[in-house]
Amino acid sequence: MMDILMYLFETYIHSDVELMVDQDELEEELLRAGFHQEEIYKALDWLEDLAALQESDQRSAIAKGASTSTRIYTENEKNRLDVKNRGFLLFLEQVNVLTTETREMVIDRVMGLETQELLLDDLKWIILMVLFNVPGNENAYTLMEELLYTAETGILH
Repeated sequence: MMDILMYLFETYIHSDVELMVDQDELEEELLRAGFHQEEIYKALDWLEDLAALQESDQRSAIAKGASTSTRIYTENEKNRLDVKNRGFLLFLEQVNVLTTETREMVIDRVMGLETQELLLDDLKWIILMVLFNVPGNENAYTLMEELLYTAETGILH
C-alpha cells in the first residue's frame, strides 16, 4: 500500500499533472501502473481517512494538549513504530516540523496502515503526506521535504 501512496503523491502532488477527481479513472490508472485492485482500495481509503482527520473533532482535542507534555505510546503503537521511528518523530517535534496535532495525525495514519513493519523512509513519506494535507504547514512541509530528499542523496544520516 505504501508503494501506491508514494506513487500517487509523487505523480500528482509533485508534478504539474492535474489530480484526477474521478475515482474510477484513478483506479484504472493505478491498475495500468501494475498495482492490485485490493491494495488500490486500501490506499484510497487511507487517503480518505487522512482527509477526514482535517474535519474531525479529534484535531481540536489534540490542539489543546500542552506542547511540553510527553507522548506515551500504546503497545500497539510501539509495535508499529520502533525506537528509531519514535525518536525521529520526537526530533521533528523538537525542530518544530511537527506539532502535537500533526504528530498525532501521523501516528493515526501509521496505525491505519496494514503492515507490522514500518521503515523510517515510509514514516518520512507519511509525515510528508500529512503535512501537505494540513493547511498552514507549508514551512514544515518544505523542511520535511528537504530532510527527505537530502537523506535520499546521502547528505543527512
